[in-house]
Amino acid sequence: MGDPDSLPPFESSALKVLAERGFIEQGSDFAAIDAALSAGMVTFYTGYDPTADSLHAGSLLTIMAMRHLQKAGHRPIVLMGGATAMVGDPSGRSETRKILTTETIRHNVSALRKQFSRFVHFDTGADNDALLVDNADWLLGVRYIEFLRDIGRHFTVNRMIAAKTYRDRLEGELPLSFLEFNYQLLQAYDFLHLMREHDCRMQVGGSDQWGNMIAGVELIRRVAADHNKAQGQDPGEADAAPAHAYCLTYPLLTTADGGKMGKTAKGAVWLDPERYSPYDYYQYWINCHDRDVETLLRVFTELPMDQVRELASREGKALNESKAMLAYEATRLLHGEDEAARARTATAQAFGKGEDWSALPLIEVPGESIKLLDLVVHEAVKGFKSKRDARERIKSGAVKIDGESVTDVNEVITAERCGEDGLRLQTGRKRRLRVKLSGEAPPEPEQA
Repeated sequence: MGDPDSLPPFESSALKVLAERGFIEQGSDFAAIDAALSAGMVTFYTGYDPTADSLHAGSLLTIMAMRHLQKAGHRPIVLMGGATAMVGDPSGRSETRKILTTETIRHNVSALRKQFSRFVHFDTGADNDALLVDNADWLLGVRYIEFLRDIGRHFTVNRMIAAKTYRDRLEGELPLSFLEFNYQLLQAYDFLHLMREHDCRMQVGGSDQWGNMIAGVELIRRVAADHNKAQGQDPGEADAAPAHAYCLTYPLLTTADGGKMGKTAKGAVWLDPERYSPYDYYQYWINCHDRDVETLLRVFTELPMDQVRELASREGKALNESKAMLAYEATRLLHGEDEAARARTATAQAFGKGEDWSALPLIEVPGESIKLLDLVVHEAVKGFKSKRDARERIKSGAVKIDGESVTDVNEVITAERCGEDGLRLQTGRKRRLRVKLSGEAPPEPEQA
């Protein structure tokens, strides 16, 4: 997490908030960024490659920062990488990304806009309404030879391979395709295009993007210098092709146990409620490590910092109450008040001793009957990672049905036993839900 004490004092309300809450890692020129944000509305952008039809919790840091900047009066551009997703960003990866079809990317872009609208406002009539743009609109029409001549000449291979993204691949003797090698040029050109079209002056994103972001700042400066020179002006003079562009990065968050933010043993923590229910989303936050509470409250809620520090200072049972506050606030921001309240009620029912568990999610599994072992590893239940793990956990008493431990892996669960309201299933200490059988036979597997 960014250390506020290591940063210079800021005058702009935007940087003060970001610094206090731990969002800031690096900046191309803090003094200039601070002055620009103090002087008036600044248009900035963050890019997202639409490689799936949902973002996950790991994307929330940049989204929350975007929210803070917009609330401070600045205008966000949400850049969808409809074109760059066809290339694949090599940053932070040791292998080439899967190439997506145009149809898949278009579908993903449409789905993602709905998720962004939970955090930033579009189309309200305000001067700082967010814009959503897709770089496919300008990159897919680029002529390659002209691009090399006008943009590529501003880059040197020597400088590019010194960037951590490329250097790590080369030093590890891992494949780096020419396709991926172009990614930095494309991202830099995005910044130049957005400055020309929307007066976008700042790019913000994760610290793993630093090399690509600085490349954009330098491209804008060099293009401006060329323009000024062509006009017979000193390269440093201000002009219709301004060189005042900045970038700001946020820290890459990891959990106290070294895990990646937004990932669990069962996979990604998706923002789409169809992929990851509000109840499960609430559980993700409430089950965080004790050492992560302050960081998560700072970054993923809008609670006042005095309250954040007080909540994080608690111990024992009181700290669990702080985690519940974190879970409620994070769920409220994404899914709204009603779903957050429902998830809180369901959690109280799941972990309490009362008989009412009507608010718990009801998972429907196909079939008239199913063995307990097959039920707890079913894709809809996801109680354990494997049958081997499930078998051991069942025998150890880690699985309960309606509050009673069941240790027979072959025990048969029937649709009649589940009833209409389902039975209460607990797999391990933290996974609890209601399960019913549909009574319909599961679909036959497709023949090869």
